[in-house]
Amino acid sequence: MKRRFYSLLILLLVCISIGRAQIYDLDELRYRPDSNSLKVEKSEPGIRPVKLPMSTLDLKVIYWRHWSSFGINANQASFSDNWTGGGVNSISVGALINHKSDYTRNNTNFVTELMLQYGKQKNKDQLPRKNNDRIFWDNKLSLKISNFWSIYTSLTFESQFDVGLMYGKDEEGNEFVRTDTTLSAFMAPGYLTESFGVEYKPDNTFSLRIGTGTARQTFILDDRVVPTFTPRFGVEPGRRFRNDLAFQLTANLDRNIGKNLNLKSRYNMFANYEELSDPAHRLDATLTASVTRLINVTLSGILLYDSRQHEEVQTSQTLALGLLYKIPR
Repeated sequence: MKRRFYSLLILLLVCISIGRAQIYDLDELRYRPDSNSLKVEKSEPGIRPVKLPMSTLDLKVIYWRHWSSFGINANQASFSDNWTGGGVNSISVGALINHKSDYTRNNTNFVTELMLQYGKQKNKDQLPRKNNDRIFWDNKLSLKISNFWSIYTSLTFESQFDVGLMYGKDEEGNEFVRTDTTLSAFMAPGYLTESFGVEYKPDNTFSLRIGTGTARQTFILDDRVVPTFTPRFGVEPGRRFRNDLAFQLTANLDRNIGKNLNLKSRYNMFANYEELSDPAHRLDATLTASVTRLINVTLSGILLYDSRQHEEVQTSQTLALGLLYKIPR
């Protein structure tokens, strides 16, 4: 009995030892292959920061805008000696230069406008005489306070190029220049106007200035035009200068009323505070019809009332065919 017991015990220990030995052998002999059959050396990725050159856009904000125009107008009429309908041979030539610059930044606006006009006319049996002569330079600085209203200050200069002459006829009917009387000349008169007030501008084609504080100086710097016995251009005899404090209205219109039709006008009312009941008025209007890019027909008119120059209304009207070159086109 004991012998059988010991035999079973020895057999059990041997089985346990063999089981442990198999488990150990299997773990040692187990083969775990690599993911690749061939060994490949992996290189380290060469990643480094690179600074790319930033291309700067060469953009500039241009606050200035410019417009210029140059024109030559001509009129001509001729009649044969046996023409029974009446008429006078005549020819007239005129030139004009207009320039406008506009600076706008935020609520600040500055505009300068220069207009130079000169023309001469020659009729048969008459001496040449000018039919157009003007220098006009207007400068305005404004600060916008609402959508349509601004506070402005302006400086305007006006005069002419050539001498205004008077003509007479001798006993034989020949025309001559009167040397005893000169009507006008450069800076005789010349006007310098400073104004301060408010401006109403609903769009880019119309503006109205209300100058509550306006001063205008009148100059007569040519000895031939200086008044001697009666006032001329409001300047007292023997004097060359006059200063006025006034209320001023200035309306400007520059609008295309058709495809090739433009209307440009300027109205100015100047009322001296000492003579408010008798203000001076001037209306300049020009209607331009473009036939081609260069050829145009121009109808111009001036209406002027200034009791210091003449008691009645003065008018001027011209119709011309000419060449007009604009920049930008």
